Amino acid sequence: MASTFEIALPFGTPNALPAAEGALDLIDELESQLTVYRDTSEATAVNVAAADGPVRIESRFFNLLQYSAGLTNDTAGAFDVCTGALTRAWGFYRREGRVPSAPERAEAMACCGTRHLMLDPERETVKFRVRGLEINLGAIGKGYALDRAIEYLVKHWGIQSALLSVGGSSVYALGHPPGDPLGWPVSVRHPWDPERSLGTVRLIDRGFGTSAATVQHFIYNGRKLGHLLDPRTGWPAEGVASASAAAPTATEADAMSTAFYVLGVDASEEFARSRPHLGGLILPDGDDVPRLFGLL
Repeated sequence: MASTFEIALPFGTPNALPAAEGALDLIDELESQLTVYRDTSEATAVNVAAADGPVRIESRFFNLLQYSAGLTNDTAGAFDVCTGALTRAWGFYRREGRVPSAPERAEAMACCGTRHLMLDPERETVKFRVRGLEINLGAIGKGYALDRAIEYLVKHWGIQSALLSVGGSSVYALGHPPGDPLGWPVSVRHPWDPERSLGTVRLIDRGFGTSAATVQHFIYNGRKLGHLLDPRTGWPAEGVASASAAAPTATEADAMSTAFYVLGVDASEEFARSRPHLGGLILPDGDDVPRLFGLL
């Protein structure tokens, strides 16, 4: 996942080292399953074969795809894991950003979108309606890995308090630190000034994700174009410098931070208004004060 996972456990937690090592081993296994940057992964196998016929996949991987498809429907396409062709067209797959030609964008858009994904719950198979469709779980995979690691720590080791984070962009807070009922303090990165923070949120049994085009971007005709693509237009999303989301799971928080980035401030606030379990923190481009909404 091209990121560093960290696990913080309170001092004195029984079996802290083997518990943390087991959770990190599980994350390694999930990386091997879900990454599109390894020829041997299950995700790559789906991308290679699903246009030719149904591909049976592991149950929880199937559930993740079903969940992602539901989010695509809920966000009217602002979040979509079936945009691998666009990521390649814009050069972000190799971290070599470029503006594709109009024919290239049209070709990529024709083979993008969850609308081309056929999921069979009974057989737990995946099939693509069009050749060239590619699943890329980069917008949800880190959060999913955190949730699976938390599940492992609770179920196998009885852990009741922990903070798991990955790459400074996704976290899950289990319980609260001993003696601090307000919850785990998590600083929200400023998108362009590493010496500053957008604030600190307190989390108890919640996930928190942040999306920004801080690292992967390039300048084209005076415009900053980043790797967070709008699946609806085929162009990098613009208008937001940083978007964060809080949700009951790290999976949802990870995905919704991407959706909020694509939707923009007003549409994200409207989306969260009907979903009281969500919270958001968005810094619009050109502003220095973030907008807050929902349950943070």
